[in-house]
Amino acid sequence: MLTNISNVLRACAQRNGAAAVVSARTYADFTTEATFEIKKCDIHKLDEAPATQVVMTREEGLQYYRTMQTIRRMELKADQLYKQKIIRGFCHLYDGQEACAVGIEAGINLTDHLITAYRAHGYTYTRGGTVKEIMAELTGRRGGIAKGKGGSMHMYTKHFYGGNGIVGAQGQIFESYNMAALWKLPAIFICENNRYGMGTSVERSAASTDYYKRGDFIPGLRVDGMDVLCVREATKFAADHCRSGKGPMLMELQTYRYHGHSMSDPGVSYRTREEIQEVRGKSDPISMLKDRMLSNNMASIEELKEIDVAVRKEIEDAAQFATTDPEPPLEELCNHIFYNNPALEVRGTNPWTKLKSVS
Repeated sequence: MLTNISNVLRACAQRNGAAAVVSARTYADFTTEATFEIKKCDIHKLDEAPATQVVMTREEGLQYYRTMQTIRRMELKADQLYKQKIIRGFCHLYDGQEACAVGIEAGINLTDHLITAYRAHGYTYTRGGTVKEIMAELTGRRGGIAKGKGGSMHMYTKHFYGGNGIVGAQGQIFESYNMAALWKLPAIFICENNRYGMGTSVERSAASTDYYKRGDFIPGLRVDGMDVLCVREATKFAADHCRSGKGPMLMELQTYRYHGHSMSDPGVSYRTREEIQEVRGKSDPISMLKDRMLSNNMASIEELKEIDVAVRKEIEDAAQFATTDPEPPLEELCNHIFYNNPALEVRGTNPWTKLKSVS
């Protein structure tokens, strides 16, 4: 209808000798919100599950799309810089798992507190870090989000406590479950089950792969972690449970990583390339969201392409900064160990080497 009106206006303007520029399609053409059917969550020690019919607005969809695409492109650029030996050390990429970080963030508030493990780049971005700060941290530069001293696994923002390189913390996890249940703490425990622990499939390493039941007395949810809307609704459900004083909840997000465990792992010695391509083809979180938006007239192909172009430029600009920003000088190595403390001396690599630390 709007296209027909545009054509009439253009014809009238030409007859009157006037120059007229009328868009053939405006934002009014798009559906502002739509209802979607999502996969039902498996539940443990719960009487009800998160909703399976959910509403997403056009603005939310565009935001989720841009954020997931930014994380995807950022990780692919990190892969490239690592292979060029510009990024060194441990580096664990998040491509394939974007719906987890984006869906969780959409279900909580920025004032809520969040901590994660070593695959932290996506969460650093959703928690308020910039692509430039994250890329510069990966290359160990002064403009990095941890001033170039944390690297891939140790990134922080307000209300986000990393990025931690811990592996094999099973004992601490179960102790935390126990204390959270005893004290009815408002904590959401999340297992991003990407199907492989380093190079071992979950089926080969666990007699029971029902990780959402591992909290025992803690209620649990098993969620489609490749669907940003499933993750969002489950997180909202879990957050409401916690905020109402009912204690903790455990969520297992069934997801998939496209890269290997870390950059030293090609990721194809314990799984086939065909398996990876099948997941990409059938369950990719970005493609799933894109298809939903296009099929429900919530965006146009051209509009999403514009987002893609803008994201690529942002990534390239950040990479340029991350490769030209200076490295932190040696005298700043021990700074920021403590917050708001007087300057102190820190032992170096041997007892007679002293380094200065300032807050």
